[in-house]
Amino acid sequence: MAARVLPLPRQQSFSPPTVLNPFVHPGRLSAGDKLRSVLQGIILLPLRAICITFILLLAWMSASIATFCQPGGGFLPLKGWRRRMIQTTLSSLTRTAFFVMGFQVKVKGKVASLAEAPIFVAAPHSSFFDAIICALTGMPSIVSRAENLSTPIFGTILRSLQPVAVSRQDPDSRKNTVAEITRRALSKGQWPQILIFPEGTCTNRSCLITFKQGAFVPRVPVQPVLLRYPNRLDTVTWTWQGYSFKELCIMTLCQVFTRLEVEFLPVHVPTEEEKNDPIIFANRVRQTMANALNVPITDHTFEDCRLMISAGQLTLPMEAGLVEFTKISKKLNLKWNHVREQLDTFAAIASASKGGRIGIEEFAEYLKLPISDVLKELFLLFDRNGDGTIDFREYVIGLSILCNPANTEETIRMAFKLFDMDEDGTITENEFASIIQSALGLPELDVSLLFKEIDADETGKLSYEEFKNFALKHPEYATLFTTYLDLQRHQLDMFEEHDTEPPKGKHSPVRNTALVSETTPLARNKVCPEGNEEDSSSTSDKKDD
Repeated sequence: MAARVLPLPRQQSFSPPTVLNPFVHPGRLSAGDKLRSVLQGIILLPLRAICITFILLLAWMSASIATFCQPGGGFLPLKGWRRRMIQTTLSSLTRTAFFVMGFQVKVKGKVASLAEAPIFVAAPHSSFFDAIICALTGMPSIVSRAENLSTPIFGTILRSLQPVAVSRQDPDSRKNTVAEITRRALSKGQWPQILIFPEGTCTNRSCLITFKQGAFVPRVPVQPVLLRYPNRLDTVTWTWQGYSFKELCIMTLCQVFTRLEVEFLPVHVPTEEEKNDPIIFANRVRQTMANALNVPITDHTFEDCRLMISAGQLTLPMEAGLVEFTKISKKLNLKWNHVREQLDTFAAIASASKGGRIGIEEFAEYLKLPISDVLKELFLLFDRNGDGTIDFREYVIGLSILCNPANTEETIRMAFKLFDMDEDGTITENEFASIIQSALGLPELDVSLLFKEIDADETGKLSYEEFKNFALKHPEYATLFTTYLDLQRHQLDMFEEHDTEPPKGKHSPVRNTALVSETTPLARNKVCPEGNEEDSSSTSDKKDD
């Protein structure tokens, strides 16, 4: 028999990212580094802590004076002596604070004026120490969480910069933030420049993740700003997995010096195409910055961080939740809440395995079926990289491309008719077992547990509604069914090619399939196309995957 070719070639656009997890910083201090830090910290830490405290108090006093009886209550831009005080005094104090902490800052390029570029976009964002850019650019406005404005001392300093506040309680916060950024960027010099970290979260600087569109919606020129920390010992990277804020502060203050490079690239003036599409604008600026940094780009985003945290709460490895949400959501039209629900199901299947991946054994146990050729073929459709396991990313893609399109009303009704051998409108356990046993080639298979799970009202018979409800909640079975039909059609084609009769038996799967094909048109879906070469070659974007 000729080898059967899988109907679903892989799309390169769904290939795994070059950087699997940009949100982890696994680096740990060696014994020698720890000893050196302790010895240096005995002298440096207390001295620096005292100086920084004094500088913070001076900055707080300056910010308080600049915002005292502020006109407009913060809704109008600071002008005159108030703005000059922020630009000179706070800028100088910030530079002094970084010098006291031991930072050796090297600046490349020229800072653009307000007329040249109303917005700075800085990346990669990897540390709270990235705030040095504020001092180098004349203390521009920034985007900050609204809660930060109420913190002691820091809140007053932050308010003096007149930040664009983001409120987590406001459901329209994202839209309002973009609108405020646009209003300020188009104010013709009334508001100061705006500094934005378009990645929206901290990474380990191994790549540039998806840029959010807020900085690019105003359709004004932006100046890209690059950050590098060329140190042998990394004590600044603040990621979702790694050292805490307090640990990084102490370790950095215990170093004799910490190198930091800030490079201002030429201003990027948007073309007409970029003005009309902020996504294109953001992607081109990101590519320019990635080329200058010599790092790859990935489609990770802050939503991946949320999934990563959820994975940890479900006792999975945290990196199991990373799916490159930007790419997945765009190509498969998925919402974050839907992917989060799929993570729960994935965790339930993978709970018995190690490493947060599903093997063929866990896959078979979840489906309550033994390992067979049909099940192995279904497993291979999910296992995109062929490593013998299914990770969460592969699971999400598989459900969206393979299972959900196959799980149509037509497919479910066709499956029900196939199982309902006496056409009385219900499926008995014997009828159910007969088809499953034939499909998997295991005549002694016990399917009572699977049957009882589908039989919600415990009548010993499955109604169409019970069958349909189970199929909708477990879309994997739809692909198993259509894969089985595809196998049978392939076998029939081989028999016809050799002019032989298919084997006859009490419940021949080939015969059953042929009967269904004669009376009911086969569902055309993305997993089980019509059994002719012309239709099989006609594929959509998702089918090509």
